[in-house]
Amino acid sequence: MGFKLPRSLAKGLALSLLVATACFGFTEGTDYVKLEKPIANADKTLIKVFSYDCPFCYKYDKAVTPVIVPKLPEGVTFRPFHLKTKGKYGETASQLFATLLVKDQDNGLKSAFDEKSQFKKAKMAYYNAYHDKKEHWDAGAESFLETGLKASGLSKAEFDTAKEDPRVKALLAEWEQSYEVAKIQGVPAFVVNGKYLIKTASITSPDNMVELIKELLTK
Repeated sequence: MGFKLPRSLAKGLALSLLVATACFGFTEGTDYVKLEKPIANADKTLIKVFSYDCPFCYKYDKAVTPVIVPKLPEGVTFRPFHLKTKGKYGETASQLFATLLVKDQDNGLKSAFDEKSQFKKAKMAYYNAYHDKKEHWDAGAESFLETGLKASGLSKAEFDTAKEDPRVKALLAEWEQSYEVAKIQGVPAFVVNGKYLIKTASITSPDNMVELIKELLTK
Protein backbone atom coordinates (compact mmCIF):
# COMPACT_ATOMS: atom_id res chain seq x y z
CA MET A 1 0.00 0.00 0.00
CA GLY A 2 1.49 3.34 -1.08
CA PHE A 3 2.18 6.24 1.22
CA LYS A 4 -0.39 9.07 1.06
CA LEU A 5 0.10 12.63 2.19
CA PRO A 6 -2.56 14.07 4.46
CA ARG A 7 -5.16 15.82 2.31
CA SER A 8 -4.49 19.24 3.83
CA LEU A 9 -0.75 18.93 3.19
CA ALA A 10 -1.30 17.70 -0.35
CA LYS A 11 -3.50 20.72 -1.10
CA GLY A 12 -0.91 23.02 0.41
CA LEU A 13 1.86 21.63 -1.76
CA ALA A 14 -0.29 21.85 -4.87
CA LEU A 15 -1.10 25.48 -4.09
CA SER A 16 2.59 26.25 -3.50
CA LEU A 17 3.53 24.74 -6.85
CA LEU A 18 0.80 26.72 -8.56
CA VAL A 19 1.99 29.97 -7.01
CA ALA A 20 5.63 29.19 -7.89
CA THR A 21 4.67 28.51 -11.49
CA ALA A 22 2.67 31.72 -11.67
CA CYS A 23 5.49 33.78 -10.18
CA PHE A 24 8.51 32.34 -11.93
CA GLY A 25 7.38 30.35 -14.94
CA PHE A 26 7.32 31.92 -18.39
CA THR A 27 5.31 30.55 -21.27
CA GLU A 28 5.91 30.68 -25.00
CA GLY A 29 3.02 32.44 -26.67
CA THR A 30 2.13 34.34 -23.51
CA ASP A 31 5.40 35.89 -22.36
CA TYR A 32 7.46 35.55 -25.53
CA VAL A 33 7.39 34.23 -29.06
CA LYS A 34 10.08 32.50 -31.08
CA LEU A 35 10.89 34.42 -34.23
CA GLU A 36 10.42 32.61 -37.53
CA LYS A 37 13.23 34.76 -38.93
CA PRO A 38 15.90 35.12 -36.21
CA ILE A 39 18.15 38.17 -36.18
CA ALA A 40 21.57 37.13 -37.45
CA ASN A 41 24.72 37.28 -35.33
CA ALA A 42 22.81 38.12 -32.15
CA ASP A 43 23.98 35.51 -29.66
CA LYS A 44 24.21 36.82 -26.07
CA THR A 45 22.39 40.05 -26.88
CA LEU A 46 19.31 41.96 -25.84
CA ILE A 47 18.15 43.96 -28.85
CA LYS A 48 15.67 46.79 -28.57
CA VAL A 49 13.94 47.80 -31.80
CA PHE A 50 12.75 51.37 -31.36
CA SER A 51 11.70 54.54 -33.16
CA TYR A 52 12.03 58.21 -32.23
CA ASP A 53 8.38 58.42 -33.37
CA CYS A 54 7.15 55.88 -30.77
CA PRO A 55 5.79 57.24 -27.45
CA PHE A 56 6.12 53.84 -25.76
CA CYS A 57 9.79 53.62 -26.80
CA TYR A 58 10.29 56.97 -25.07
CA LYS A 59 8.58 55.74 -21.90
CA TYR A 60 10.67 52.56 -21.84
CA ASP A 61 13.88 54.54 -22.38
CA LYS A 62 13.05 56.79 -19.45
CA ALA A 63 11.85 54.25 -16.89
CA VAL A 64 12.54 50.65 -17.92
CA THR A 65 15.50 50.06 -20.23
CA PRO A 66 18.03 51.98 -18.09
CA VAL A 67 16.93 49.82 -15.14
CA ILE A 68 17.10 46.39 -16.78
CA VAL A 69 20.30 46.78 -18.82
CA PRO A 70 22.66 47.06 -15.79
CA LYS A 71 21.07 43.85 -14.45
CA LEU A 72 21.86 41.78 -17.53
CA PRO A 73 24.21 38.83 -16.94
CA GLU A 74 27.90 39.38 -17.60
CA GLY A 75 28.77 38.92 -21.25
CA VAL A 76 25.34 39.95 -22.55
CA THR A 77 25.32 43.02 -24.81
CA PHE A 78 22.47 45.50 -25.15
CA ARG A 79 22.01 46.71 -28.73
CA PRO A 80 19.57 49.38 -29.97
CA PHE A 81 18.16 48.90 -33.50
CA HIS A 82 16.36 51.94 -34.93
CA LEU A 83 13.34 51.26 -37.16
CA LYS A 84 13.67 53.44 -40.25
CA THR A 85 10.17 52.70 -41.55
CA LYS A 86 8.38 54.49 -38.70
CA GLY A 87 8.25 58.26 -38.54
CA LYS A 88 8.51 60.85 -41.29
CA TYR A 89 12.26 61.11 -40.79
CA GLY A 90 12.95 57.52 -39.78
CA GLU A 91 15.64 56.96 -42.39
CA THR A 92 17.50 60.15 -41.45
CA ALA A 93 17.26 59.21 -37.77
CA SER A 94 18.67 55.74 -38.43
CA GLN A 95 21.62 57.15 -40.33
CA LEU A 96 22.44 59.60 -37.54
CA PHE A 97 21.93 57.07 -34.74
CA ALA A 98 24.17 54.49 -36.44
CA THR A 99 26.85 57.15 -36.96
CA LEU A 100 26.70 58.22 -33.32
CA LEU A 101 26.87 54.65 -32.01
CA VAL A 102 30.08 54.15 -33.96
CA LYS A 103 31.36 57.47 -32.59
CA ASP A 104 30.58 56.29 -29.07
CA GLN A 105 32.46 53.08 -29.75
CA ASP A 106 35.48 55.03 -30.97
CA ASN A 107 35.31 57.15 -27.83
CA GLY A 108 35.55 54.03 -25.68
CA LEU A 109 32.00 54.11 -24.35
CA LYS A 110 30.58 50.69 -23.55
CA SER A 111 27.00 51.69 -22.75
CA ALA A 112 24.32 53.41 -24.82
CA PHE A 113 23.13 54.88 -21.51
CA ASP A 114 26.41 56.57 -20.61
CA GLU A 115 25.85 60.27 -19.93
CA LYS A 116 28.63 61.03 -22.43
CA SER A 117 26.99 59.00 -25.19
CA GLN A 118 26.37 61.10 -28.28
CA PHE A 119 23.79 58.52 -29.34
CA LYS A 120 21.88 58.94 -26.08
CA LYS A 121 21.99 62.73 -26.28
CA ALA A 122 20.54 62.75 -29.79
CA LYS A 123 17.95 60.08 -29.03
CA MET A 124 16.62 61.88 -25.94
CA ALA A 125 16.62 65.21 -27.80
CA TYR A 126 14.38 63.72 -30.48
CA TYR A 127 12.09 62.11 -27.93
CA ASN A 128 11.77 65.35 -26.03
CA ALA A 129 11.23 67.51 -29.11
CA TYR A 130 8.70 65.21 -30.76
CA HIS A 131 6.70 63.87 -27.81
CA ASP A 132 6.98 66.65 -25.23
CA LYS A 133 7.29 69.78 -27.36
CA LYS A 134 5.24 68.45 -30.32
CA GLU A 135 7.92 69.43 -32.84
CA HIS A 136 7.26 68.01 -36.33
CA TRP A 137 10.15 69.61 -38.25
CA ASP A 138 7.92 71.01 -40.98
CA ALA A 139 10.96 72.70 -42.53
CA GLY A 140 12.20 69.29 -43.69
CA ALA A 141 14.84 66.65 -43.11
CA GLU A 142 17.69 69.12 -42.68
CA SER A 143 15.83 70.74 -39.78
CA PHE A 144 15.22 67.31 -38.24
CA LEU A 145 18.88 66.38 -38.62
CA GLU A 146 20.00 69.65 -37.04
CA THR A 147 18.18 68.76 -33.80
CA GLY A 148 20.21 65.57 -33.39
CA LEU A 149 23.49 67.12 -34.50
CA LYS A 150 23.13 69.99 -32.04
CA ALA A 151 22.30 67.65 -29.15
CA SER A 152 25.20 65.30 -29.91
CA GLY A 153 27.75 68.00 -30.60
CA LEU A 154 28.50 66.69 -34.10
CA SER A 155 28.85 69.15 -36.98
CA LYS A 156 27.16 68.62 -40.33
CA ALA A 157 30.58 68.28 -41.99
CA GLU A 158 31.67 65.65 -39.44
CA PHE A 159 28.43 63.76 -39.97
CA ASP A 160 28.75 63.80 -43.76
CA THR A 161 32.18 62.20 -43.44
CA ALA A 162 31.41 59.80 -40.59
CA LYS A 163 28.25 58.36 -42.17
CA GLU A 164 30.37 56.89 -44.97
CA ASP A 165 32.28 54.71 -42.50
CA PRO A 166 31.83 51.03 -43.48
CA ARG A 167 30.91 50.24 -39.86
CA VAL A 168 27.99 52.67 -40.04
CA LYS A 169 26.76 51.12 -43.26
CA ALA A 170 27.13 47.63 -41.77
CA LEU A 171 25.08 48.69 -38.76
CA LEU A 172 22.34 50.10 -40.98
CA ALA A 173 22.29 46.86 -42.94
CA GLU A 174 21.78 44.94 -39.68
CA TRP A 175 18.93 47.23 -38.72
CA GLU A 176 17.04 46.26 -41.87
CA GLN A 177 15.97 43.19 -39.88
CA SER A 178 14.01 45.46 -37.53
CA TYR A 179 11.00 45.67 -39.84
CA GLU A 180 10.18 41.96 -39.68
CA VAL A 181 10.37 42.08 -35.88
CA ALA A 182 8.26 45.23 -35.56
CA LYS A 183 5.51 43.74 -37.73
CA ILE A 184 4.71 41.22 -34.99
CA GLN A 185 3.66 43.54 -32.16
CA GLY A 186 5.05 46.98 -32.96
CA VAL A 187 7.73 48.82 -30.99
CA PRO A 188 9.46 48.81 -28.63
CA ALA A 189 10.39 45.24 -29.41
CA PHE A 190 12.88 43.41 -27.20
CA VAL A 191 14.61 40.37 -28.68
CA VAL A 192 16.83 37.97 -26.73
CA ASN A 193 19.63 36.12 -28.54
CA GLY A 194 18.09 37.20 -31.82
CA LYS A 195 15.45 34.48 -31.41
CA TYR A 196 12.94 35.32 -28.71
CA LEU A 197 10.64 38.34 -28.85
CA ILE A 198 9.35 39.44 -25.47
CA LYS A 199 5.63 40.16 -25.33
CA THR A 200 5.77 43.49 -23.54
CA ALA A 201 2.07 43.32 -22.61
CA SER A 202 2.88 40.49 -20.21
CA ILE A 203 5.63 42.38 -18.36
CA THR A 204 4.62 43.32 -14.82
CA SER A 205 7.82 45.02 -13.61
CA PRO A 206 11.46 45.62 -14.62
CA ASP A 207 12.56 42.75 -12.36
CA ASN A 208 10.01 40.46 -14.00
CA MET A 209 11.46 41.42 -17.38
CA VAL A 210 15.01 40.75 -16.21
CA GLU A 211 14.04 37.27 -15.03
CA LEU A 212 12.40 36.52 -18.38
CA ILE A 213 15.49 37.73 -20.24
CA LYS A 214 17.72 35.54 -18.09
CA GLU A 215 15.55 32.51 -18.78
CA LEU A 216 15.51 33.14 -22.54
CA LEU A 217 19.30 33.55 -22.58
CA THR A 218 19.61 29.93 -21.50
CA LYS A 219 17.48 28.55 -24.35
